[in-house]
Parts: sequence; structure tokens; C-alpha cells
Amino acid sequence: MKTPAPSSRSLRDLRRLTPARVGLGRAGASLPTDALLDFTLDHARARDAVHAAFDAAGIRSSLRELGLDVFEVASRARGRKDYLRRPDLGRMLDQASQHLLAGHKAGPCQLAVVVGDGLSPTAVNAHAVHVVESLVPRLAADGIAIGQALVATGARVALGDEIGAIIGARMIVMLIGERPGLSAPDSLGAYLTFAPGPGLTDAERNCVSNIHGAGLGYDEAAFRIAWLVREGLARGLTGVALKDESGGPRPRPVITNATSCDKSET
Repeated sequence: MKTPAPSSRSLRDLRRLTPARVGLGRAGASLPTDALLDFTLDHARARDAVHAAFDAAGIRSSLRELGLDVFEVASRARGRKDYLRRPDLGRMLDQASQHLLAGHKAGPCQLAVVVGDGLSPTAVNAHAVHVVESLVPRLAADGIAIGQALVATGARVALGDEIGAIIGARMIVMLIGERPGLSAPDSLGAYLTFAPGPGLTDAERNCVSNIHGAGLGYDEAAFRIAWLVREGLARGLTGVALKDESGGPRPRPVITNATSCDKSET
């Protein structure tokens, strides 16, 4: 008895499973008009995301409504052109920000959260506050408080290293706009670094990425970030030595009335 051949799946079935551009077809030697127009539109959205205005004041106000003390800082990149052409400038605080943080240093804190514009201010404007809102109660359930929150303009991921060193944070969570893609111009990433300080490499960080409407949801992202924060603080490390073993099914929302943060150091 012959085994029946598996049913073939069409390219249309494959396109339902991924936003990637597959099986676009062709018109002569070129793409069909619809596929070309879709590509052009997504490319324009990605470019717009890179150059979008960063709503630092609005994010700062929203974080304060969550009960967090918030400072605004900036990198040495003096504009978007500097930021894109000189990545090194986005990894260093300007002098005014250094003096601001040094002058308001209130002693070591367990955890600090930095919200930076990164390569997609659109992503940060849309998602960062929602992630923090979902993250706060999950951290509180583990007895972890956000001791300091900062909003950083012209930020690269490594800017959190200098910030953490100045304010004395044991761990930094950097929420930052990821490089826009043609299917996700508004993707947010979270980078976690234990014992932040100048000179660290990406091998010493953990990342929770692809936080956006069609990607990782706010609650699941907060669940994974909170797990990494708890385990990172307990083990005294982040990076390649800390694997995300949170596992399990999609987490249920945490419901709490607590919005204020205890700044005590444990």
C-alpha cells in the first residue's frame, strides 16, 4: 500500500504565516506593481521611523504618573545627523547630563530604567511607557523597585553603561527603538546590563526584542524582562552566562494597585 503524498501548500498559505516577502511573483523582469508599491511604502515608513521626533517630555510625564522619579539626559550627538553618522557620540553623555546625574546622586539603587530614542523613536513613543507600566507590578511582586528612571535623547544602548555607573545602579534596563525593518518600523528592544560601566560589550547584556503590535506583547515582554532582572540580580550577572529560561505558557497579567516605588537598597 502506497503512503499518500503529503498535501502541497501554496505560497498563499506561506504568506499567511509570515510578514516576510515571499512568492511575490513577477511582471516581466520586474515585480508586480502591488508588490513594488507595498515595498516602497514600507521602506518609507522605516525611514520615517528613524527620523521621527522623540516625545521625551510626554514619556517623562507618563513615567511620573506611574510613580517614578524621572530625569531627562542627552548623549553627545547634537542632532539626528550626528547620531546616525557618529554612533560613538550616542554612547556618551554630554557634560550637562553628567553634571545633572552626579549632582542628584542619592546613593546606589538596585535597578534603573532608561528609555532612549535609539534608531526608532516611533517605537519608543508608541510602546515604552506601556512596557514599563506592565513591568512595575511584576518587579514589585519580586520585591524589586525601580530606583531611578531616565529619558535619554540621542541614545545608543551603551549609553546606559555610563548612566548606571554615575548613579550607582546594580542593573540597567534600557528600552530603546530597534533598527526599523520593512515589516516592523516600530520595534522596541529591552537591554539588561548588570554592574553597568564604560567598556562593557554586548556579550555582557541580555536582550528582549521585537516588542511591537505584531510581535512580542507588552505583558509577555514585561514577564521576560522581570525574570531576567530577578535572576540577574540574584546571580550577579547578565549576558551570555544568563540564559532566558523563563519558559512556560504565555503569562497572565499581574493586577495591582501599587504605583509607587520603594527606593531602598536590599
